[in-house]
Amino acid sequence: LTLAVVLPRHNLTYPWAWPRVGPAVRLAAAAVNSRRDLLPGFTLGWVFGSSEDRHGLCSEMAAPLVAVDLRLAHHPAAFLGPGCVYSAAPVARFTSHWQLPLVTAGAEAHGFDDKSEEFGLTTRAGPSHRKLGELGVQLHRRFNWTRRALLVYWDERVDDRPYYFAAEGLYVQLPTLRNLTVMDVVFRDGGNFSFIIQEIKAKGR
Repeated sequence: LTLAVVLPRHNLTYPWAWPRVGPAVRLAAAAVNSRRDLLPGFTLGWVFGSSEDRHGLCSEMAAPLVAVDLRLAHHPAAFLGPGCVYSAAPVARFTSHWQLPLVTAGAEAHGFDDKSEEFGLTTRAGPSHRKLGELGVQLHRRFNWTRRALLVYWDERVDDRPYYFAAEGLYVQLPTLRNLTVMDVVFRDGGNFSFIIQEIKAKGR
């Protein structure tokens, strides 16, 4: 049995980068193979493909191409990764089409909650932003914040946009509270902070 691993090869800013995850994959494969009762008649192996582009960032182009190459060359039984949202989405769509499970520590975005079609075989082993949104709902109920919620977040529209997707979880879940108005203010590096403060003043009341 072959496990296809699609993760960043070098970039340690990602918690699921191969230098961090690789030792665990090796240990897990060795542990499984040492117990003949787990997969009798099979040996678990793995193949690796990098989801990084030439700049070392998660790539929504590189990851699906690598996944297709691994699928055609090695016929894996399952995929591990990618973790980044924009890399994981197209790979998860492919693995769903191939009827293969995909396990990831990332893919936190709210859209991965939809198990009806394209992400039906995707399992997230890490936190999801939907859970963050549900926490926000519980906090609003606990403290009786019932009128308005203002989300202020930084978004550069590059790489994996972690703050955008974190805010998305809150933005989607908070309106489940009756009559609660949810608004957002986005700021960027080098932005006009006087304008942002005025936006907060106007929208937060």
